[in-house]
Amino acid sequence: MRKVSLFLLSVLLLFVLAACGSEKDKAEATEETPKVEDSTAIEVKDATGETVVFEEIPESIAVLNSGDLDILLALGANVTGRPTSSGPVAKEVEGITEIGNPHQPNFEKIAEVHPSVLAASMSFKQHAQNVERQGTKVVYTKANSIADIQETIQLFGQLFQKESEAETINQSITEKVNGVEKAETDPVKTLLVYGAPGTYLAALPNSLSGDLLEKAGGENIASDFPQEESYPQYASLSVEKIIERNPEVVMLITHGDPEAVKEAFEGEMEKNAAWKNLDAVKNGNVVVLPSHLFGTNPGTKVTDALDVMIENLAAVK
Repeated sequence: MRKVSLFLLSVLLLFVLAACGSEKDKAEATEETPKVEDSTAIEVKDATGETVVFEEIPESIAVLNSGDLDILLALGANVTGRPTSSGPVAKEVEGITEIGNPHQPNFEKIAEVHPSVLAASMSFKQHAQNVERQGTKVVYTKANSIADIQETIQLFGQLFQKESEAETINQSITEKVNGVEKAETDPVKTLLVYGAPGTYLAALPNSLSGDLLEKAGGENIASDFPQEESYPQYASLSVEKIIERNPEVVMLITHGDPEAVKEAFEGEMEKNAAWKNLDAVKNGNVVVLPSHLFGTNPGTKVTDALDVMIENLAAVK
C-alpha cells in the first residue's frame, strides 16, 4: 500500500510540474510574441502633420474646396458633400449636396449628409469640434504648391486604398513639371496680383501661383516683399518697388468676376500715373488668369494651370 501511495504521489508531482511549465511557456510566449495590430486599420498623416486613424475605409467623404473634390472624384471616392458654387457645375457633381465653402461652412448641411470624414483647409480647425461631435473625422489639406497637391493626392489614395491610382496621377504631374523647357533668355519679370475690387495683394513664391510661376520659368518681382501676417502667401503691393523692378507682365488672380477685377485694377492704375510707365502696361501685358485654375485649388488640373502660366510667359511682347 505504501508503494502505491508513493507511486501516486510521484505521478501527482509530475503533473503539477508539467502544468507549471506549461503556464510558464505561455507567459514567455505572450511576452516574446508582439501583439498583432488590426490589419484593417488605416493611418494617414494630414497637412497639419497629425496622424488620423480609421478602422476601415471611410464610407463617405465631404469636401469644402473644389480641388479636393476633383482629386476624390478622380480616385472614385464616394463624395456626399461638395463646395457651394455660384456658377455652373459639371453634371457628375450635380447630385452631390452643397455644404458651403472654407470661409462659410454650412454645418446644417454637413450634419445632413453626415460623412465619415470631412476634408478641409487648416483654417477650418476653429470649427472642427462642431462636426467631430457628430462622429465625423476631419483631415486637413493644403495647396500652396504643386507638391502640396501631390501630397493630398497621396493622402486620399491611402485613405481610400487607391494608392496605385494616386501614384499614377502624381507621376503624370511630375512628368509634366520635369518636362517644362525653360527659356534660354532671361526669365520674364512678373507681378502676380491676387484680389477683388479695392483689395489687391502680391502673390509670393510660397503661394500656388508663385510656385507655378517658378516652375514655368518666370521671375516673381515680389519675391522679397514682406508677408502679410494673416495671409503669409501674399504681401501688400509696394508701388515704389513695383515701379523700380518694372515687370514685363502683370497677372491678375481672382475667384470672383475676372473682368470686373481687371476693370477695377485698371482703375487703380489710372489713379497712379506711375503704373503707366511699366513695360507690362505699355505693351498690353496685363492678363487675367482663369479663376478655376488660379483663384482656387485646381486639384489634378494643376497641370492645366502650369500650361496657362507657360503660355502667358511665352506671349510677352
